[in-house]
Amino acid sequence: MEAVAKLRNYPTGPRKMRLLADVIRGMEVEKALNILEFHPQTNSVPLAKLLKSAIANWEQKNNGESAADANLIVKTVFVDGGRTLKRMRPAPQGRGYRVRKRSNHVTLAVDKKAVDNK
Repeated sequence: MEAVAKLRNYPTGPRKMRLLADVIRGMEVEKALNILEFHPQTNSVPLAKLLKSAIANWEQKNNGESAADANLIVKTVFVDGGRTLKRMRPAPQGRGYRVRKRSNHVTLAVDKKAVDNK
């Protein structure tokens, strides 16, 4: 049974978060957590926290069954653009440059590994 966790309005650009989401997509949960723990990118901390939340949601949904025994994988991860805060920065000759402070929404789903009976 699939479990989902969402991170809303995280203040970083969606492209930066997508780079990290692409790394862990389809991986086993334990391996993905280890990669996120030692990844140099700043976005790895909230993404690791989100993955832990999805694992906890899965355990709660499955009556306390251990996630370590279940062989969970990161089924889907997708990053959407969140709200954009528009700010003005002073520019030469009395002008103002627009600064767009972007944010993103991350949705992460974990599930048991599918067993191939071939």
